[in-house]
Amino acid sequence: MNSNVENLPPQVLRLVYKEVSALAADPPEGIKIYPSEEDITELHTAIEGPEGTPFAGGVFRMRLVLGKDFPAAPPKGYFLTKIFHPNVGHKGEICVNVLKRDWKAELGLRHVLLTIKCLLIHPNPESALNEEAGRLLLEDYAEYASRARLLTEIHAMGGSGGTSGNPQEPADGPQPKKHAGDPNKRVVGAAAPAATGMGVNGTTSGSSSSSSSSSSSNSNAVVKKKTDKKRALRRL
Repeated sequence: MNSNVENLPPQVLRLVYKEVSALAADPPEGIKIYPSEEDITELHTAIEGPEGTPFAGGVFRMRLVLGKDFPAAPPKGYFLTKIFHPNVGHKGEICVNVLKRDWKAELGLRHVLLTIKCLLIHPNPESALNEEAGRLLLEDYAEYASRARLLTEIHAMGGSGGTSGNPQEPADGPQPKKHAGDPNKRVVGAAAPAATGMGVNGTTSGSSSSSSSSSSSNSNAVVKKKTDKKRALRRL
């Protein structure tokens, strides 16, 4: 949808900017605001599914679009996250009175966001855009709740199939090299000092004093290598 920044009077743009800034600094409970510096007429938000509803635990992305006649005309609301709800159409369009006949210029965007969140708690089957959801809500609530919960788990709870989850960040701190925990590497490292007891020509020392001295040297070499290895791991 095209931006309406050029179509709105400067005084309206200033009021919108002020309200969006206030929302971002102090958002309604359970709602996150993602203002755009490039297009103030399109406001992206994320609404947490209210507890006690089939949407609990989900995060639903939504956007409000301010038309060229705003604030005389209401904004338009769209869910970007798939949701099974009587008042949300298959393309994400939202049907609620505050975005239609009950709109007043003085209501503001905060009121709109709170109304849409309340719609998740109290759907209105009489003005359904999703007729199947509206029918199930009236005739078989258990089936309606089951369908709504299923879509919430698939699309609103992150994971591999979710649409609202953020990409997973790598673990904090430096990652160890692949060979750092390789037991084969440790065996090779430990076996090397053991060979230091061999003579220059590949034969063992015949005297007990030489053997004792070599054993002591071996022990020192093992301790030194272990210490060096620990230091090296710390630097990874």
